[in-house]
Amino acid sequence: MHRAYRGGQENQLGALGLVLNCVTLWNTVYLDRALTELRQQGYPVLDDDVARLSAYVRRHINVHGHYSFRLPVLGGAWRDLRDPDHTDPDDG
Repeated sequence: MHRAYRGGQENQLGALGLVLNCVTLWNTVYLDRALTELRQQGYPVLDDDVARLSAYVRRHINVHGHYSFRLPVLGGAWRDLRDPDHTDPDDG
């Protein structure tokens, strides 16, 4: 295998690893925020259920297509958590 081609593959794998780490961190932070919010509202969050949660959920991540890297101006605030009572047509 040509050295330049192989180096390009290694760079792609490195980039994918970085993306996976970013998605995992994002999911971990927002899962923690959602659990905290549920507990504050008095919802019975069971430790056994929490133990089964995974930060590797990626359904909400677009892995194909076009990307925009312009960050929204949040003024130092967090993005709103998803309303569990709202039905998202993309969740089909």
